[in-house]
Amino acid sequence: MVSERLTPPMSETAATGPVVTRFAPSPTGYLHIGGARTALFNWLFARGRGGRFLLRIEDTDRARSTPEATAAILDGLAWLGLDWDGDAISQFARAPRHAEVAHQMLARGSAYKCFSSQEEIETFREAARADGRSTLYRSPWRDADPATHPDAPYVIRVKAPRDGVTVVHDRVQGDVTFRNEDLDDLVMLRSDGTPTYMLAVVVDDHDMGVTHVIRGDDHLNNAARQMLVYQGMGWDVPVWAHIPLIHGEDGKKLSKRHGAVGLEEYRAMGYPAFALRNYLARLGWSHGDDEIFTDAQAQEWFGLEGIGRAPARLDMKKLDSVSGRQIAMADDAALAKGLDDYLAATGQPALTLPQRDGLARAMPHLKERAKSFPEILEQARFVLAERPISPDPKAAAALDPVSRGILSELTPQLHHATWARDAIEAVVTRTAEAHGLKFGKIAPAMRAALSGRTVSPSVFDMMLVLGRDETLARLSDASQG
Repeated sequence: MVSERLTPPMSETAATGPVVTRFAPSPTGYLHIGGARTALFNWLFARGRGGRFLLRIEDTDRARSTPEATAAILDGLAWLGLDWDGDAISQFARAPRHAEVAHQMLARGSAYKCFSSQEEIETFREAARADGRSTLYRSPWRDADPATHPDAPYVIRVKAPRDGVTVVHDRVQGDVTFRNEDLDDLVMLRSDGTPTYMLAVVVDDHDMGVTHVIRGDDHLNNAARQMLVYQGMGWDVPVWAHIPLIHGEDGKKLSKRHGAVGLEEYRAMGYPAFALRNYLARLGWSHGDDEIFTDAQAQEWFGLEGIGRAPARLDMKKLDSVSGRQIAMADDAALAKGLDDYLAATGQPALTLPQRDGLARAMPHLKERAKSFPEILEQARFVLAERPISPDPKAAAALDPVSRGILSELTPQLHHATWARDAIEAVVTRTAEAHGLKFGKIAPAMRAALSGRTVSPSVFDMMLVLGRDETLARLSDASQG
């Protein structure tokens, strides 16, 4: 159906006035990570231009749309930090308006009543398939005299042009040309009076004042057909921007076989929302060589000209890298708030006040090495746990009789030390050297005593966070077995 793609025009906008974008998900399941990226692109484009970002729930499929799915979409967008303007619009609730437009097009002569039955249409298509002809149905009622109309159910179809071409001027794909002979007279209003998706989308976008339609390129063919409704009503056509879909690392369309595809799965895995925003923004869009940026920078830099035509590939290692760098840069209070959200979202107990206080002291030492909230929690075990510390099997192996003896000598020496990093380090180093050892040889035993794990922040960072009394108590517990 697509016959030609040309280089996109240099100008980014064709619309005048304030920018208005929208995200229009169907509430028939989880919010796909690709849908979340589409929402993000629309949000960035609008926010960076002082425009409006709107939300429409396309709930016309009553058999599959559920209130639970709608709630999940709203919750997911709110968690990702994508605030929308005004109330979310229900497409189903606007059905009378959609029908009104179909009848207006009848009056304008850009649509017609079609009385062909489904049986007649299917009979035609079966014969066409058998003969190897096009199955595109041409209704005999298109130019029929209204006086010949029967008293029978009918659909309302748009009058598509029969010759020439329709050109979709797309800011990502370039100019895409469709032969009009390949476009059907799409049904806008069914025989039961309900509107079709193709009509509803156009009417809603027009009535909501949408200036830029930024969506997946699987809708590119729809754009050519939807333009018929815009033209039939004499409405301005929005700026189109059809973005390539996300593929898995194997280059195939992203699906569950590639792992997590729903936004809530990434939330449950413990990626901070701000890190996921950064990663998704770079998934198919670029601004020079910039990889890590703030929301303010993303809003300032984001433009349709930076979106590539090739499908982006989901790369979990890259996500880990972006998340780790964002966590290291993040404000400690923001991380603590995100951690609370993660615990609640995954059904884990909330932190107690003493744990919150300890986490606040430890956070500067935790965020430098963590790529997710679970990793922060794992490293924070030393400050979240209460005495007596129970080392895991690997850590317990470091607490052999020799190591316990050294810890028993170290504890009283630390009792009178100045509780500063240099002073503490000097005491520990002297104790190790007295046994002909370097610090690295006794560090595993100290780590096991303080955290109960083999992986943790540095021994000295933990001692400073825990404070003198708690540190000495844990070392004493470990030395006594």
